[in-house]
Amino acid sequence: MAWWRQRTERGVAPWVRTRLRTAPGAAVAFGVLVLVTAFLAAALPRALDAYETKGLRQEIAGAPPAATSVELSAPQPGLEIAQSTREKAVRPPALAAVRRAALARLPAPLRADTTESAYGVRTSKSLVGLNHWLPVIDAPPRFTLVAQSGLAAHATVRGGRLPIAAGEVTAHTRKVEAAVTEATARTLRLRVGSVIDVDGFGGAPLVVRITGIVEPRHPRGGYWSAEPVLRTPGVAADAPVPPQFHWDAGLLLAPGAAPVLLGSQGQPELYWRFAPATDRLTAQDVPGLVSRIASLEGGPELLRMREVAGGTAAVATDLETIVGSYTTTRAAITPVVAVGAFGIGAVAAVVLVMAGGLVAARRAAELALLRARGGSLRGIAGRLLAETAVVAVPAAAAGLLLAVLTVDEARLLPAVLGASAVALLACAVLPVRAVVAHRRPRAHAERDDLAHARPGRRRTVAELTVLVLAVGSVVALRRRGASSAGDLLVSAAPVLVGLIAALVLVRLYPLPLRWAARPAARGRGVVGFLSLARAGRSSTVGVALPLLALLLALTTAAFGGSVLAGVSDARDRAALLATGADARIAGPGEVTPLPAGVAGAVRKVAGVRAVTAVRIERTAELTSGGAGTKEGLTLIGVEPASYARLARQTGLGAFPAEVLKPKGAQGAGTGRVLNAVASPGLAERLGRAPRRITSLAGDITVRIAAVRSRTPAAPGADFLLVDAAGLTHSDPTTLLATGAALDAPALRAAVRGAGKGLTVTSRDEERAALSDAPLQAGAERIYTTAALAGAGYAVLALLLSLLQSAPERASLLARLRTMGLTPRQGRRLLSLDALPQALLAASGGMLAGWVTVRLLAPGIDLERLALATAAGRVPVIGASLRTDVWSLLLPAAGTVLLAWAVAVAQAWWAGRRTSITELRTGGMR
Repeated sequence: MAWWRQRTERGVAPWVRTRLRTAPGAAVAFGVLVLVTAFLAAALPRALDAYETKGLRQEIAGAPPAATSVELSAPQPGLEIAQSTREKAVRPPALAAVRRAALARLPAPLRADTTESAYGVRTSKSLVGLNHWLPVIDAPPRFTLVAQSGLAAHATVRGGRLPIAAGEVTAHTRKVEAAVTEATARTLRLRVGSVIDVDGFGGAPLVVRITGIVEPRHPRGGYWSAEPVLRTPGVAADAPVPPQFHWDAGLLLAPGAAPVLLGSQGQPELYWRFAPATDRLTAQDVPGLVSRIASLEGGPELLRMREVAGGTAAVATDLETIVGSYTTTRAAITPVVAVGAFGIGAVAAVVLVMAGGLVAARRAAELALLRARGGSLRGIAGRLLAETAVVAVPAAAAGLLLAVLTVDEARLLPAVLGASAVALLACAVLPVRAVVAHRRPRAHAERDDLAHARPGRRRTVAELTVLVLAVGSVVALRRRGASSAGDLLVSAAPVLVGLIAALVLVRLYPLPLRWAARPAARGRGVVGFLSLARAGRSSTVGVALPLLALLLALTTAAFGGSVLAGVSDARDRAALLATGADARIAGPGEVTPLPAGVAGAVRKVAGVRAVTAVRIERTAELTSGGAGTKEGLTLIGVEPASYARLARQTGLGAFPAEVLKPKGAQGAGTGRVLNAVASPGLAERLGRAPRRITSLAGDITVRIAAVRSRTPAAPGADFLLVDAAGLTHSDPTTLLATGAALDAPALRAAVRGAGKGLTVTSRDEERAALSDAPLQAGAERIYTTAALAGAGYAVLALLLSLLQSAPERASLLARLRTMGLTPRQGRRLLSLDALPQALLAASGGMLAGWVTVRLLAPGIDLERLALATAAGRVPVIGASLRTDVWSLLLPAAGTVLLAWAVAVAQAWWAGRRTSITELRTGGMR
């Protein structure tokens, strides 16, 4: 009868039910292990999808709408067409029809957010306002005339009313109505009823009457910000030299007044602007999105758009650039995350194998009896598979369901594959172990301990193969870095290093035990010798698998902890480079001197320890060459003692204060040659001879006295540091404050009362901002989870190892107690019995973790993982992997302490039971 069919004769109990009833606790524990592992295996790919999708959406949402909008535009209808037909083509019904057709032709996954999309007619070239009362910079203001749809839905009228098209507006109409935003009205001195004469309409100017002042409801949305001039006027310049600056503003006409623009010289054009909708966009859509955008800009999709918008229509967007930046960041982060994910996956697999091995070891006598009585390997394996699957499959399904409920907006298939792999391994490990161990019926168990075992040729070849793979993966990672998430050999580098360490320790394990057993044998007590002798008699499999699991878990925890420590260091460094101190107080652009009472107000804020005042001149110039050409540089005037102390505290270019002080009898006034500290690039340009510097702070002559790569006042620029006493104008423009716990809101309140327009930049706030990006935050969470899960699996591997040998230790203790072993000696024996393997695993794990970090550090670049963006930020030099001592020591120490605690608990429990009871219920040896 086939093994999968249950026997139905009366009196024969089903195998699976009987086994589950026999050991319900073991079945529940195994099910919990499978559930947790399946949850992690299913949640990991979903977490990757989720944070990558969130990162893509935030990247697009955070970019300027002018860059993310997809704009379909077409020139005005040709002059060869009848005038009435041209005017009809720009009226709202015709434009709306094109919009509906274009929306239907937008290729997936590109979708439009219709609430922030708009269409209409505009002048692509701004036109001059002729009224003398309009504000003038160097030239009269210019206006962009726009007849855009949906103004009533996107603006709140603050004065007057929205413009309307009175009667039928044509290209020859010379009077229209318009609305402007509050910012435009305030800047250009407009109010309801103002009349603007706009040039560029043939003989007579266009008379535009302002009928309403509006406030944008969503000023940062695509409707207003895709063309910012509609919301806020800006300063533009004409081409002539010197440039002529003028105001550039927008006038919002009624949609029905669009035909009037056909009579202008402003090169009117029709446009349909589509803001991208990101609520359904996922990270898996990126390749398709980039391909569709390229097709829209110059491919088959553009031809489809031209079918509805005209043969000369064009599509323009910078969305592919934004998506490309996201792709670059993701490509740099994903391989680093893959290294951690591969490590925790390997640890989980080994622990599952250990769990199956524990069950197989407990049932070795039962399986041997079945084989001796004629049981086939197929039948035994089938029954073991059935009883394991009854527990593992529902547990894996529950883990998958929990992962799906916990992590949203992710693909289901990778999670199903991960949970299925866990279920398959959990179901297969017990039957496979049983088949391998009982290939042939045995009358008695063969000796299989470390003292007797001798490595065979197959084992040697396998170990050499693993060694070659490990060396290859480490070399590849060091040479080309973690550049590809799909390169499994590179991702497996930490796991392979841990595996090599485990193989080496298994081979070396008997040696220290033999060395320690010799002096213990000559001692008077028996506890030390017995514990070492038992450790040497441990089963090869019973040592190898727990040791492998512990080493992989400790290596993964050390690697993950080192990654997190490196990320934290890089962010701390980047925040310091952004501020130069714990807080930075400055005026707009750091160009105007600070009010007199600001420094005193800042010093009074709780938590402020010291305040250093500096003057920064970013427009200083160096006269070079006989032609008198000038080169720009950043001149910084400081008080030497306080600034040198700040540089020493922050670690940014520390130098002795005496470097800036004059030598000899020179005074401290102006007109002398000043000693200077310069950046390397500027020092090379200046040389060692005195050089003349011109700046708004006064003209000075400097001589380079020291060279430093960075300085707190200007961490990312070529700088020249001098004594402020030598400057004609030494009023500070910036304050650098230090303190253990600075309160940024309190600082802002203090400077707000001391002056206007001052900004406070806090180091802590800069540090927090670096952790907000979804890609970086998600990757950091995964690494944190990997480190914690690695530590958890290390604990579980240790417990499984101790549980596997617990009955044997209890039986040994009972036998020794009948021979006169005291309870105190019994506790010491069990404690020392568990320590050799724990100490070996802890020391080997620390060594493997340290070696792994040292070997892989040159190939791991943490800057992309640590920093949200490199735009406008000072580069962080040395954002690489470093060894975190706590990640090495804490898991290793926890392993030893846990092993000792479990052994003590077992000794206490065994002491409560009588020797007769233990020997009667045990009987293992």
